[in-house]
Amino acid sequence: QVQLVESGGGLVQAGGSQRLSCVASGTTLSTYAMGWFRQAPGKERELAAAISMRGSRAYYTDSVKGRFTFSRDNAKNTVYLQMNSLKPEDTAVYYCAAKRTYSDSYYATDRNGYDYWGQGTQVTVSS
Repeated sequence: QVQLVESGGGLVQAGGSQRLSCVASGTTLSTYAMGWFRQAPGKERELAAAISMRGSRAYYTDSVKGRFTFSRDNAKNTVYLQMNSLKPEDTAVYYCAAKRTYSDSYYATDRNGYDYWGQGTQVTVSS
């Protein structure tokens, strides 16, 4: 059974940094494209960033470009989201998601295309 577990959320002041981690069990992440999604209260879940299965390609939504960095360590079965220059509008529950793939040229931007999801970790940015 595949499980994704996020950690690293919490309360941070605006302008600060935080690193989220997502550890997988029950499978090896080296054959999965990964995504970090976020959902703010009253809003739909949106893609923040996505990465190909070996990390050669990455995608960032416009609102996080230049501030967030998605990385992965397949040997540790872990992906990370480094978040810098945080803003109050980054406040949300952050979810990692995995999509089985066979190409390092691919990342998924459609949330309906993901196979597995974590339970989420809350990130709160105070002003």
